Amino acid sequence: MTDIHDLTAIQQVTAVRRRELSPVEITEHYLARIDRLNEQVGAYVTVAAEPARQQARMAEKRQLTDPPDRLPPLLGLPVPIKDLDMVAGLPWTQGTRLYAEQTAPADELFVERLRAAGTVMLGKTNTPEFGLPCYTEGTVAPPARTPWDLARSAGGSSGGAAAAVAAGLAPVAQGSDGGGSIRIPASVCGLFGIKPSRGRISAAPRRADLFGLATTGPLARTVRDAALLLDAMVVSAPGDLYSAPGPPAGQTFLDQADRDPGRLRVARFSVPPVSGVRPHPDVLAAHDSAAALLADLGHDVEEIDTPFDDTLFTLFEEVWAGLASAAPVPPGAEDRLQPITRWLRERADRSSVRAFLTAAAGLQQQVRAALPRLAPFDAVLTPTLASPPVPLGFFTRSGPEEEFRAMVHFTPYTSMYNVTGQPAVNVPLHVNDAGLPIGVMLAGRPGDEATLISLSAQLEAARPWIGRTPPLWSQ
Repeated sequence: MTDIHDLTAIQQVTAVRRRELSPVEITEHYLARIDRLNEQVGAYVTVAAEPARQQARMAEKRQLTDPPDRLPPLLGLPVPIKDLDMVAGLPWTQGTRLYAEQTAPADELFVERLRAAGTVMLGKTNTPEFGLPCYTEGTVAPPARTPWDLARSAGGSSGGAAAAVAAGLAPVAQGSDGGGSIRIPASVCGLFGIKPSRGRISAAPRRADLFGLATTGPLARTVRDAALLLDAMVVSAPGDLYSAPGPPAGQTFLDQADRDPGRLRVARFSVPPVSGVRPHPDVLAAHDSAAALLADLGHDVEEIDTPFDDTLFTLFEEVWAGLASAAPVPPGAEDRLQPITRWLRERADRSSVRAFLTAAAGLQQQVRAALPRLAPFDAVLTPTLASPPVPLGFFTRSGPEEEFRAMVHFTPYTSMYNVTGQPAVNVPLHVNDAGLPIGVMLAGRPGDEATLISLSAQLEAARPWIGRTPPLWSQ
């Protein structure tokens, strides 16, 4: 028997439009699963059960009264929001106990877009303090665990969002990515995740985009589901420092998932731009397997040298610390922060405006050097992470400086594309002998999510992954 959570997001919204499923049925199904399983996976910080039920009833009313061609595209689809971002009237902890009692005063602009698309907001998903670490083990909620092995981390900083989708506690989820925070948890939870191009989705009204490192984006079980959610979140606002071109005229990103990508030129490399990092054999096996599949599909796959050097992460660390120092902390509350947050902020305090701007300029020079080398290629293939999913507590076994180094060694590939602003996706093609998901990453030309979505859909059709589910799925 097929349960509602076995259906893809597209199947669910199609069933709503055909009046085969009601938004209330869908919402109640997910709320029941959250009530039963959330404690095990640590996906949600806040479950907005009553607001979600009210939204579902309103969606059901529209379902029964409006003509199908006038229904919003995501009517009745549950979509949780990462707790770094605001949903008016819901708790907004930003992953820190300093704001455990805070309520969001307004919606993010992309949340307004999701409301207009007809979604039902189940709640807020777990995230680490200010979204800074690559794992989700904070002080506001229990740790987010990958449903594939509950002793292991779901990654971060969108760990709760990924755990929710992978455990069947939401059909899709919104995440955000400033150094890999969508692609990291997508890899360890066996999902497809998109970090969109710089400027694709506005950070308005609250956050400044400054260097454009961070962006919101979708986490989903299928390429088409992720493309559907991306279409619903795309938005720009006056004052945005960056913008990205849309898909081909008159088309959507979902349309691209049904398009043959043609014969593409794909670069590949696996040597990380961080000295001393040796990718795990399972990671290299996944990378080689993906390259072979691309070649079998008729693409021209070419090995290239890593287009970034070791200075990338030195510069990125300086900027990351500076951005951490900008997080709003009440006077006298620094000692209540987690050690890694304090360490990053103290590092910024010891630095200077000149050092920060020099590092930012250095990152721009890295981009200017790398992008021309990548320009001949339609896509670039690398591992997503340097190792399979790691145990809970892996990063916090020693002091914060060692913790930061461990995070860099775990995620040496992802930050490259936050720096360049290129779109990048995690493709969950591989599972190792231990039954753990290992993703590969594809990056595209700036502004060209369309090619990545088309290519990823081709890979999904050639080697489907949606049938692989963790043990929790059937509970």
